[in-house]
Amino acid sequence: MSECPEIIAGGAVVARRGPEVLLVHRPKYDDWSFPKGKVDPGEHVTAAAVREVAEETGLHVRLGPPLTSQHYTVRNGQTRDKRVDYWAGRVVGSDDVSTYRTNAEIDRVTWAGVDKAEQLLTYERDQETLAEAAPHLKKSHPLVVLRHAKARPRKKWKKDDRERPLNEVGLLQSEQLVPVLGAYGVRRVLSSSSRRCWMTVAPYADVARLDLQVTRDLSEEDASPKSVARHIRRLLERPEPAALCTHRPVLPHVYDALGVADPKLEPGAMLVVHHRSGQIIAIEEHQPVVPAD
Repeated sequence: MSECPEIIAGGAVVARRGPEVLLVHRPKYDDWSFPKGKVDPGEHVTAAAVREVAEETGLHVRLGPPLTSQHYTVRNGQTRDKRVDYWAGRVVGSDDVSTYRTNAEIDRVTWAGVDKAEQLLTYERDQETLAEAAPHLKKSHPLVVLRHAKARPRKKWKKDDRERPLNEVGLLQSEQLVPVLGAYGVRRVLSSSSRRCWMTVAPYADVARLDLQVTRDLSEEDASPKSVARHIRRLLERPEPAALCTHRPVLPHVYDALGVADPKLEPGAMLVVHHRSGQIIAIEEHQPVVPAD
């Protein structure tokens, strides 16, 4: 094992109809691989994956189901361990790569059928990732379940608890959520009507120019298993990426409606549920970039 810190990177196996997957060629190494790159300081790995795809191919994508991370050693002046987190991905907008301006890092970008891609890929680890991604190349949709960001202490708030806002850490967490929700291409945002919940997702709704929908049905005071299940059912029926933000005491109702185990989310953390035709096909959990404590 290397004594240097592990390099963390993010990437995606991006698919389009065919199915075809997106590959890049690096002249420095003369290899074919998937678009990927290192996480910047303070950046969430999901945001890094989407950013790197855009930088290396010119395409905007959203993330789908997670794939197994790759672990290997790199030698570039010093020996370091590297972890690359991968997701299946879908293009948002045009999938034309013909206008991509090649450079010293990436000199070729191409779409290839799965069989052709397997032949082109230089590394066995990428071939294994492609095989794992194959069942996820068909489009699915993410539902991001959020526990609201860190709020002001309940004991120190003397007014209506529904109006209790985020504290400074919570505000930072809400800002950091913007690129993460963007990485999943969220197009619908539903929140408890309590201030600490809608404040958590408001920055993303503003940036994405979305209507922020709030409801007492998800509030700590008014939620019921039946009302929560109704909202979950509606979100699963919609073929679009969505996010739902609520409270710790309400989350068990959400998990029951989804039929998933309770991950005990920390403030500002999320569970991403990937679904297709109303059926859950994958789940993943992410901690906030800014810790709650």
